[in-house]
Amino acid sequence: MLDTLIVPGLHGSGPEHWQSWFERRLPHAHRVVQDDWAVPDLPRWSQRVQECLARSTQPVIVVAHSFGCLATMAAAQKSRHIAGALLVAPANPRKFGVSRHLPVTPATFPSIVVASTTDPWVSLAFARRWAARWGSCFINLGRWGHINTEAGFGPWPEGLKLYETLRASALPRVPGKRH
Repeated sequence: MLDTLIVPGLHGSGPEHWQSWFERRLPHAHRVVQDDWAVPDLPRWSQRVQECLARSTQPVIVVAHSFGCLATMAAAQKSRHIAGALLVAPANPRKFGVSRHLPVTPATFPSIVVASTTDPWVSLAFARRWAARWGSCFINLGRWGHINTEAGFGPWPEGLKLYETLRASALPRVPGKRH
């Protein structure tokens, strides 16, 4: 069994956002709630992610969006609970002056970075560079903006398939047991 931790970006993810849609469909899904969704404070945000991870009694698949991707990867440096991460439309850490807080080596868990060619928060090349640093599989969705509600992402079945693929690769392997 794996838990799922939803990590929204700035301003949270409203009820029509694909993360909220995921949350309603995934058993054992929990959402990180920040004290102030309008203030992108990476140390505070990543601390909150760490606290949520620490409460889990199971390995966790993280489903992060935008600034939540940065908070997730910063938290990952201090947590052993992450079994995998789906990092969608990561924000450019340079825009927030937080690059120094992020790992520049591969993560210890499988991860997928999903980006768009028309994302106003990060260029495709920059997202691809961070994916390579983190050892993540990289997926270019094409011209889909910030991969949020405004870009037409409410229900996102293709994203859920990516989550399931990641989840399958993160399941602990038990000899003699089929997953």
